[in-house]
Amino acid sequence: MSSEHSFDGEAPDVEVVFEKESHISSEDPPMEEWSSLLFDVREQVNVKRDRYEEGLYHPGSGEICAKYATISASSVLRHVYYNYPAVLDPGITEALLHPVPKIIYPDDGQELYMDICKEMNECPIRSFYRQLLEEKVDLKYYGINLSGFRPIAMVLKLNRNVQILDLTDNWISEDGCFHLGEMLVDNITLKELNLTGCRIGPGGARCLLHNLHLNRSLKTINLSKNQLEDTGVEYLAKAIFKGSDICNVNLSYNKLSGKSVAILAEVIEINNKLTHLDMSWNTILSPNAIFNLCTNLSQNNKFEELNLSWNALSGQRVGNAMKTLMKNPNLRRLYLTNNRLEGPAIKAIAYNLQKAVKLEVLDLSFNPLTANDAIILLTWLKDRRVKLQRLLMDNVFVNEQFLVLQKEVLKLKFRKNTVIVWGGLKPTFVSKGSDMRELLFNRADAICRMKSKKNPIDIALIILELHRESQEPWDTKMFMRAVRTRGAPLDDDLLFEMCSIFAGPRLPKSQTININALVEYVRRKWPDKKLPPTPPPEPEPAPAPPPKKGGKK
Repeated sequence: MSSEHSFDGEAPDVEVVFEKESHISSEDPPMEEWSSLLFDVREQVNVKRDRYEEGLYHPGSGEICAKYATISASSVLRHVYYNYPAVLDPGITEALLHPVPKIIYPDDGQELYMDICKEMNECPIRSFYRQLLEEKVDLKYYGINLSGFRPIAMVLKLNRNVQILDLTDNWISEDGCFHLGEMLVDNITLKELNLTGCRIGPGGARCLLHNLHLNRSLKTINLSKNQLEDTGVEYLAKAIFKGSDICNVNLSYNKLSGKSVAILAEVIEINNKLTHLDMSWNTILSPNAIFNLCTNLSQNNKFEELNLSWNALSGQRVGNAMKTLMKNPNLRRLYLTNNRLEGPAIKAIAYNLQKAVKLEVLDLSFNPLTANDAIILLTWLKDRRVKLQRLLMDNVFVNEQFLVLQKEVLKLKFRKNTVIVWGGLKPTFVSKGSDMRELLFNRADAICRMKSKKNPIDIALIILELHRESQEPWDTKMFMRAVRTRGAPLDDDLLFEMCSIFAGPRLPKSQTININALVEYVRRKWPDKKLPPTPPPEPEPAPAPPPKKGGKK
């Protein structure tokens, strides 16, 4: 049906129940409905404006703002925005386009030091601040704070006055060593750095010496009592290998072994610039390492001083090392105190004194030198070619022969300024009763005769027989063995006493007996005892005639 009504064009009847009012948001309400019209707005009364319009009032300033502002002319003149003009550029352009100007400090670094201490909240050191104007900064035993080395190092980068920096017995951490190492890169005036007793250890040595080869002014460095050990010396060796100009090195009291000496010997062979080397108070027990070091130092014509005291050095190899070192024409001072040098080592040193043409000081104090060793050294001072001026042998006991020889040496014209030091006088023993040698041989002869009365053994003939075999000094043990082999029943004490009375030259590993002196006394005691003559050799028998060949009968 609905379709039929639609086709007929008749509209259906619709009953309206509710009709909603539509409002368009984009249209404003009419002016009559504005809420602002509900308020009673009264016109404000301005008396001055009314008087001005009437011509009864004039502000007098002539300013345009005075005609409209409700203030007097005097108030306008006192206003802050009137007297002070606006800022054209508050600094934005300069802040964005131009960097902060760099502060240029003077070369002495005093202002820089105070600014850095203020920035770090660190108390400045007055003594250091004052000494920045001098050639030496002395802060030994000062107890510097661990964080206080950073400003010191940063200031010394720019300082052009300080040439010597002494930090003896100040505990320096690895951080402080790092800043001091960075300082050495830029500093061009520091010549001497003293770090004695700063306990930097191997880690501190690594930070301090890493860039040492870049510095061209530092010549002397004192690393004594720093517990470096062999590892710390390796970092120093690397710096020398890379071309460091360091000349004077002190490595005493650092628990070094022969490995450190070997490492230094290798790098010195490549970069040989050392003039002073101190390795005393260590545990160097390797004579081969000492020999290699002295061999390389002998090739450096600028080397002057070597200190190997308190290292327990001994043996012929060390003597040969000193012999090689003395070939250096510029060697001036050699310190070998408190070692174990004696005998062959002393002879090697004495026989080469003439080759050390500039040697001034030779210190052999507190070594087990005998009186004969001292005499050998003193004898060479008679030679004009020996330039030695100070021979120090403290705690070495000498005999009367040494004193007589000393007077002869000091009377020479070229020995007027020579200084000879010895420990004390060892008096020669003179027996007041019977001779000890006579008692010794009487007892030996009685013991040999008591063993067998029918076939007695004569100790004098045994000694003469040994002398005929060899006239060179006999080894003590070999001599005792030879005497007993020939049947003499003498105990060890008696034979040792005989060897000590007629002692021969001492070998590196054994003692000897002077067989010539022993035979000389035996012949004076028993002049009638002689060995039987040696029978002439028997003639060789004539060769037997060849057998005749028999023929056929």
